[in-house]
Amino acid sequence: MSKKVKKLEVPAAPDVEKIVQEKIPAGEFERVAGDKIFDQNIEGEAIGFFKDAYLRFKKNKAAIVSMWIILLIVFMAIFGPMMSPYHFREQHTSFGTLSPRIPILENFGIADGCVEMDVFKADLEEYGDAVKEIKSEYIWKFRNKDVEKAIIKLDLYKYRGAEDHYFIFGTDNIGRDLFVRLWRGTRISLLIGIISVLINCFIGVVYGAVSGYYGGKVDMVMQRISEILGGIPFLVMSILFIMVLGAGVWSFILVLIVTGWIGMSRMIRAQFYRYKDYEYVMASRTMGAPDRTLIFRHILPNAIGPIITQATFAVPSAIFSESFLSYLGLGIQAPEPSIGVLLAEGQKVLTNSPHLTLFPALVVSALMLAFNMFGNGLRDAFDPRMRGA
Repeated sequence: MSKKVKKLEVPAAPDVEKIVQEKIPAGEFERVAGDKIFDQNIEGEAIGFFKDAYLRFKKNKAAIVSMWIILLIVFMAIFGPMMSPYHFREQHTSFGTLSPRIPILENFGIADGCVEMDVFKADLEEYGDAVKEIKSEYIWKFRNKDVEKAIIKLDLYKYRGAEDHYFIFGTDNIGRDLFVRLWRGTRISLLIGIISVLINCFIGVVYGAVSGYYGGKVDMVMQRISEILGGIPFLVMSILFIMVLGAGVWSFILVLIVTGWIGMSRMIRAQFYRYKDYEYVMASRTMGAPDRTLIFRHILPNAIGPIITQATFAVPSAIFSESFLSYLGLGIQAPEPSIGVLLAEGQKVLTNSPHLTLFPALVVSALMLAFNMFGNGLRDAFDPRMRGA
């Protein structure tokens, strides 16, 4: 039994033009002739990833200042020892622990090589004309006796016969020029930090790339190896290596690269897990590209920014490790200077000769802050989320 389907009639759409003409007289309309609408033509130079990062980096004033501080310290580390007439091993035993003396500034009473001393008044004749000023006199009671004492301003250079010498940063306890030794030590500390970081970057990039690209059992085995090495205490490993190989620059670099590459390898591994399944990588693999090409040409360039940033942060960490171990006597050994060696030597006479600790501490602090702020600037510059900002 068939049912009749009722046909629905859809009303026709109203004629809008006719309605408008009926309600609005034609005379009310006026044709505008000659005006044409054009799309806005936007032209500009294409900006690549690295150029965009450079433009963002330039806006970071703190990073720019830090970069110039690093360059200044590197310049002084290379050429600073050449600016002094003294060798870093040259000793002047009669000039021990002289305070800083700088030409021109000494005329204003700043860095003039003078020190304040508390002496017995009866001994003033011993210092002769090296006494520039008697600041105060007082009575010191000792075993129920009154002893006359005085606080004097003494020209150490004149008293020790060093009137013709200028030691800008002073001298250490055996009369070696601290200016030369500081920049020589900074050169060694920078050399250790930069070489160890470059080697760690190479090992970490290759290790992390292989682990992240192949994955599976290869990744599992390689990660277990890195975890075992990373679990060894750094101080214990340093002591063992120095006992076997002896203290020196290259043995210390070896200590830093045994486990220093692990952080870089983990970062590269994460980058490869992120990019290896992208369409352009899959297309290249389908076209028969070898693994070497996929790893180093298609995937690794995406990690250049993070590699540079992490390497920048690793340099101050390596310098600090060197300074720490040298301070403990486990790093660079005398007479070869480094920042840690100078800090250890200055700590012994901190009360009487604070300049021996002050200048190395200022240099290592400036390096730490400058490298970290420079690294922060690079991190923000290479951050793809901030592109175009």
